[in-house]
Amino acid sequence: MTVSIHFDDKIAILSLGEDENRFSPAFLDDIDAAIDQCLADGAAGLVTTAGAKFYSNGLDLDWLGAHSDQGPWYLGRVHRLLARMLTLPVPTAAAVVGHAFGAGAMLALAHDFRVMRSDRGFFCLPEVDIRIPFHSGMAALIQAKLTPQAAVASMTTGPRFGGADAHSYGIVDAIAAEAEVTSAAIETLRPLHGKDPGTLGAIKATMFRAVVEALHQV
Repeated sequence: MTVSIHFDDKIAILSLGEDENRFSPAFLDDIDAAIDQCLADGAAGLVTTAGAKFYSNGLDLDWLGAHSDQGPWYLGRVHRLLARMLTLPVPTAAAVVGHAFGAGAMLALAHDFRVMRSDRGFFCLPEVDIRIPFHSGMAALIQAKLTPQAAVASMTTGPRFGGADAHSYGIVDAIAAEAEVTSAAIETLRPLHGKDPGTLGAIKATMFRAVVEALHQV
């Protein structure tokens, strides 16, 4: 699992890696460090992307099973990343190049915009089928980003949305062919170059204050 960053002009592209990109504590630390680096390097926007098969499969259930006594700490660590992405002081877009499941789908939702591959890959919140109720913070994030109809459909029935269905529900803002997903996400952000980070960060903090508060309550 290797997190890497590069720039297209002033837009930072953060690659989550080439495997399932599950949220181990070390992986979460790597993502935070990469975001720190992007901001320090003067990024005017941030795109997250990944290998072709997975965007992220979410929680690292193997790690959690081996460290069950650290469950509350671990959930809080995941929530902090979601809250950070939600209020990042630069425009953000998720290039959902492959499967986005569970907390991986929530990470995509925490971005300002989402572009999904049109022909393969699923967006799915499977909690209802794997008997894991949503924490109030995660539910608040999903409901802040989706229409009531899309939230009910995704949270209570757990379908696997392909690109076209995700777009029709408003879960993603656009769909694109495999080779064009990341570039489409970059182009979504390019016109937003020059937004003042302090102002944008303050606006997001105000917009999503209730969500952030819920995410911090573990």
